[in-house]
Amino acid sequence: MKFGVVVFPGSNCDFDTFYALKDIVKQPTTYLWHKDHDLGGVDCVVLPGGFSYGDYLRSGAIARFSPLMQEVQEFADKGGLVLGICNGFQVLLELGLLPGAMLRNKNLKFLCQFVHIRVENDKTGFTHKGKKGQVLKIPIAHFDGSYYAPPDVLKEIEKNKQVVFRYTDEKGRLSEEANVNGSLNCIAGLMNRRGNVMGLMPHPERASEALLGSCDGLVIFKSMIVKQ
Repeated sequence: MKFGVVVFPGSNCDFDTFYALKDIVKQPTTYLWHKDHDLGGVDCVVLPGGFSYGDYLRSGAIARFSPLMQEVQEFADKGGLVLGICNGFQVLLELGLLPGAMLRNKNLKFLCQFVHIRVENDKTGFTHKGKKGQVLKIPIAHFDGSYYAPPDVLKEIEKNKQVVFRYTDEKGRLSEEANVNGSLNCIAGLMNRRGNVMGLMPHPERASEALLGSCDGLVIFKSMIVKQ
């Protein structure tokens, strides 16, 4: 299973993500430069966290026009596996590969802390190594992380079971306090209807070793490995 980690000007989690995939889950991994037009035969594209193009205009808005994004869009349309982490999630929203948008956090503050997210759907290519209802401890680091979608879109997302993760407390209970950024329906991660594209705001690469305080992010990375 070959992974490709996209690098934008302003990416700052690309090295971390590369390390988690290559050195921890032991998969062939390469960097993909945003100006290229070749995905290099990868089986999965990962858009990492950071501040692509300095978050100018709005988060992910300029990265959406990077040359490589045309290939990513075509790759996803053909069923290729795509994961967007934090800023990568924002880019996927701007691309239209996922529904909705990101607003500023409810308290208008940058949040950098561990949170708890509950697995809502364990029948996906991103979560099948976990269990429905399982609570993962994974950190966040964002300012524009409050998920929003119009009521009709939100209804369809819930109906189609596209919500993959929700913010909860450590016991898996929903609450306003646990929903740290104010996301609608406590949504922390969701996928497209086809199930091959997922975005989430928490950083699984920062929860991939015990030394980091949690290994729970490995549930996601290990779920994505498809034996060739």
